[in-house]
Amino acid sequence: MMNRRQLLGAGAGVGAAMVSANAWTKTTNMGLPEAPLMDSAATQDPVYPTSGPDYQPVVTVNGWSLPHRMNNGVKEFHLIAEPVEREMSEDMTGYLWGYNGQSPGPTLEAVEGDRVRIFVTNKLPEHTSIHWHGFILPSGMDGVGGLSHPGIPPGKTFVYEFDMTKSGTFMYHPHADEMVQMAMGMMGMFIVHPKDPEFMRVDRDFVFMLNAYDIDPGSYVPKIMTMTDFNLWCWNSRLFPDIDPIVISKNDHARIRVGNLTMTNHPIHMHGYDFEVSCTDGGWVRPEARWPEVTIDIPVGGMRAFDFHAIHEGDWAIHCHKSHHTMNAMGHDVPTFIGVDKSGITRKIRKLQPEYMPMGTAGMADMGEMQMELPDNTVPMMAGWGPHGPLEMGGMFSVVKVREGLDSDDYSDPGWYENPPGTEAYEWTGELPDFTRSSNAKTQITKKQKSS
Repeated sequence: MMNRRQLLGAGAGVGAAMVSANAWTKTTNMGLPEAPLMDSAATQDPVYPTSGPDYQPVVTVNGWSLPHRMNNGVKEFHLIAEPVEREMSEDMTGYLWGYNGQSPGPTLEAVEGDRVRIFVTNKLPEHTSIHWHGFILPSGMDGVGGLSHPGIPPGKTFVYEFDMTKSGTFMYHPHADEMVQMAMGMMGMFIVHPKDPEFMRVDRDFVFMLNAYDIDPGSYVPKIMTMTDFNLWCWNSRLFPDIDPIVISKNDHARIRVGNLTMTNHPIHMHGYDFEVSCTDGGWVRPEARWPEVTIDIPVGGMRAFDFHAIHEGDWAIHCHKSHHTMNAMGHDVPTFIGVDKSGITRKIRKLQPEYMPMGTAGMADMGEMQMELPDNTVPMMAGWGPHGPLEMGGMFSVVKVREGLDSDDYSDPGWYENPPGTEAYEWTGELPDFTRSSNAKTQITKKQKSS
């Protein structure tokens, strides 16, 4: 008996163990390509092309790109739909459904004009399918179970084959028991690079998926019936402070692509820059139609890409601008204690529980500073520390780190940026200038009101 990783090491073309109740046999799968797996939640290095047209590969934040093999001019991929254990943060694991060991599944990359053949093996307890979101393809390859083709039964392998008719940013996800399977984490990104290596080329190209879960503290499996009250807002099923930074060399032309398969829109805001929206899931935005932004709303079931010239060195926040989406394990029944005097009740509680800490009377920032004991398999609502203290963030938050002198293939975390002298806000200890004094400000307002 061999497990899947041992069997993959034994030779190409063999797909799984021979004697597992959930596996398929060597005989029926001898012609399948290898199915690479990933059990790390860290951002993997990009996979550069070794044949065909040149392109700048994408970097999937806290993810990876699926290798392919060439078979008589066709690019072959192998996706395995299966239960996975996803490390959502250092202290929390989700029991999800995904592909090839991870949720979301690996990013697929191809080139405009390619013909792809994608083997999909189902190791779930129910049938599934894959819809290729945004592609122009034959109706029978569209992946809507019961409409395009029968659902893929457990233990069986189906094959999808179609041409890459256009370049752009696309997604894949089931269209079979969709509510359950997507709520469990089945989704991924599909990048099609332009046939012309110079068209829309950038120096660094990043991609990630927005997704959300409702997982109670101490539990592992998402609630699949949740419609609005999600408590974990993720990028690639990862939570800040364990979302990897986006590392860019100063003066690079960079692109960030974001897909959204949650139940709500997400206004993604990047600090320190303005950018141009360069692509949607419908295709590239013509140069004369682009518009400048610092925040771009990612619609449900949609994708947006934006480009910028990384000329401003530093550490720049990038996050969803819905405030609850930059929090972890959000409870929705927490009362507001701002302005409440808890001193009396605190004295009484401490007679029974000396470690009791009253919180929330002056806001929630103290939750980012205190290392409170938590239930198993959950994360604090606010977490993460920067060079100057707690960041008081969670969920959909990361940092764009622009540094001078990075090698073109260096995506490693450069650490925190040290602000040059005279460029960091500081405490003022002298007297305020006259024009900031409240009495003078009132006089100026009065004069302005009189003049109007």
